[in-house]
Amino acid sequence: MMDTSIGLQFLGEILGTFILILFGGGVVAGVVLDKTKATGAGWVVITIAWGLAVAMGAYVSGYLSLAHLNPALTIGLAAAGNFPWADVPAYVGGQFIGAFLGATVVWLHYYPHWKATKDQGAKLGVFATGPAIRHYTSNVFGEVVGTFALVFGILSFGANVNIGAGYNPLIVGALIVVIGMSLGGTTGYALNPARDLGPRIMHALLPISGKGGSDWAYAWVPVIGPLLGATIAATAYKAIINHEVSAWLFVSIIVLVIVEFIAMSADKKAGNN
Repeated sequence: MMDTSIGLQFLGEILGTFILILFGGGVVAGVVLDKTKATGAGWVVITIAWGLAVAMGAYVSGYLSLAHLNPALTIGLAAAGNFPWADVPAYVGGQFIGAFLGATVVWLHYYPHWKATKDQGAKLGVFATGPAIRHYTSNVFGEVVGTFALVFGILSFGANVNIGAGYNPLIVGALIVVIGMSLGGTTGYALNPARDLGPRIMHALLPISGKGGSDWAYAWVPVIGPLLGATIAATAYKAIINHEVSAWLFVSIIVLVIVEFIAMSADKKAGNN
């Protein structure tokens, strides 16, 4: 653990997640909102900027906290025994506060462009993810796989003595880029409950010109998927590398199976074949 107080770690998670959402949400706004100089710049610009957003958030918070910036990572590490459960509320609380603040500043920064943009889906996309094809079974699976890759990669980087600690945020940022380019086209790759749910709440609360609904019917996917993916990754990594098997590994896999059966039923009811 860090040798700073839990109060400073809380502040670090606020600052880091604020930067993550400021740059991440900001690039999406620049690309999808009308009449910005970046309008239509495309998916490649978004994925690269999101990777850099994560790296910059980690650099900003890394001297105060462990720079999790993601409740899924925090909870996954706690389940694996690599992070104290007592500190989870402070970390997750800081992450959501940072997400609220980042989303609010993005809204203010692009203030005249909300009125200039008619597409309500594009406006929501600045704040929260949405599937390219709504198929809950596949959408959950995609978030689980993407977050598994993220957390397993982060743990592997930390164990690699050939990577200097100062370069770790950039390497993690590169991992975010490749996940976005390789796997993110299906769901928008939330990978992070605070990154999605925090700004989605602000989308619902802020007086955004011409906004539509916040798509609460989908909001559970980018929360449950990353939590399960991170927990499976962290506990599987510990079982493979340290030969320590946690009950959380089996619990999270069982929960994933149950969630997928529920998602299948929802798809069948909605006609999502």
